[in-house]
Amino acid sequence: MHQAERMGAVQDFVRKELIGQEAVLDSLSDAPLPLYKSFTDAGLANWWLPEQYGGAGVGLEDSVRIVSALSYGDAGAAFTLFMTVLATNMVNLYGSAELKQKYLPGLVRNPGFCATLGSEHEAGSELGRMTTTVRREGDDLVLDGRKAFSTNTGFARFVVVIARSTDEPGDYKAVVVPRDTPGLVVEKRWDVIGVRSSATYEVLLEGVRVPADHALTGNGLRLLEIGLNASRILIATTALGIARRVRDLCMDYAATKQIKGAPLEDNPVFAARLGQFEMQIDVMTHQCLAAAREWDEIAARPDAAQEFYRRGTLKSALAAKMFCGQTGFDIAAAGSELFGGHGYTHDSVIGKLLRDVRYVSIVEGGDDVLRELVYNRYVLPAANRG
Repeated sequence: MHQAERMGAVQDFVRKELIGQEAVLDSLSDAPLPLYKSFTDAGLANWWLPEQYGGAGVGLEDSVRIVSALSYGDAGAAFTLFMTVLATNMVNLYGSAELKQKYLPGLVRNPGFCATLGSEHEAGSELGRMTTTVRREGDDLVLDGRKAFSTNTGFARFVVVIARSTDEPGDYKAVVVPRDTPGLVVEKRWDVIGVRSSATYEVLLEGVRVPADHALTGNGLRLLEIGLNASRILIATTALGIARRVRDLCMDYAATKQIKGAPLEDNPVFAARLGQFEMQIDVMTHQCLAAAREWDEIAARPDAAQEFYRRGTLKSALAAKMFCGQTGFDIAAAGSELFGGHGYTHDSVIGKLLRDVRYVSIVEGGDDVLRELVYNRYVLPAANRG
């Protein structure tokens, strides 16, 4: 499937399955929603998986275009469909040949989901304080702990668990665990405020045992940091899709709303506001694409795994997530004001979009956490950086 054909299929999916379905998508229905099967049937699932495992091998730059289109329809659906990129990238870059062959082709032959278990209640943004542990017992690894927020775990094929090693103080491991492994228990699904068509869970790990070769190569915290680059760029892109939807809804509303005997679309204050939206959307688009191009350029290198490991967090990914989260929220908030009282009701989709976009500045590192990270990694003199 060529990119133009793929984008046509994505847009067709958005029109048929997402636009106009806001009541269902916002209802916290049982996950996964049946509409994801339609996405799979269209040959679109897990579009980024490498060609050597049967995937389409779509790069991150084209993935930005796909996710922008999906999140125009529903950011929660987009979030569900692309979050597998985090775990699969870690496995693809740092798993053994046997581990990759065991887990990645199955996501193409019989498309499904996987998840990442990183965050914990007590540790918060300080992942180095995590209490989930992994220890070696003979030929196995045994994991114990509790993870606070993990999207897609309830219906995942496998998860990648980040845990502190009890055998090597100061070391952390990223371990691939089949979802049906005894001791891996989904304790609850969170009742989230926005992106409610996605599903995020709290998970208990109690004596979870897997073969020792299920550990990825490298420090688990570093691997998570690397994997988050791609998912943060795509999370930023959901804010772009929402902003585009807000702009279009405002234009539709302005064509029929009368102000002082004239259509709202002819009002100079409205025109200035929408001109501002368009400028912001353009900058959001360029930042997401630029960050994705940087990722793609590194991923195309023969030493991609080593180069990603050397760089860790990419500044462009942090900038995209922070800027798009803040700007997307500003656009959605201003858009809701244009609708007046109607924009503060459940009768208008604007309210849903305002709730949905808020997640961008919260998940995978809140803005204050990322600001500090940018400061420590890119503002301080090199000799003083963490």
